[in-house]
Amino acid sequence: MPQLTIRLDEQLAQHVKAHASALDQSVNGWVVTVLQAATDPDLAGSDAERTRARLARAGLLVTTALPARRTRPSPDRVRHARRAAGRGTPLSKLVADARD
Repeated sequence: MPQLTIRLDEQLAQHVKAHASALDQSVNGWVVTVLQAATDPDLAGSDAERTRARLARAGLLVTTALPARRTRPSPDRVRHARRAAGRGTPLSKLVADARD
């Protein structure tokens, strides 16, 4: 499992420890929860929502351009993509040209 080492000033370290302790969590567990809340838009729950709101106010919330839920493309889009995929330069020609 990857590890992350960070440097904190003493006051921030004490705040982190106090928040973790108040929630009956380890510091590592609390930090992981905060990082997940900051990067995963699908997280739900009041604790995660409060954390995400704080991070948003601080300008630190990571947002994604992808929709939270993916849907299947329409049959028309699939047909169009299949037709478009059949046009163009064949891969074999591109490879052969690159070898010359």
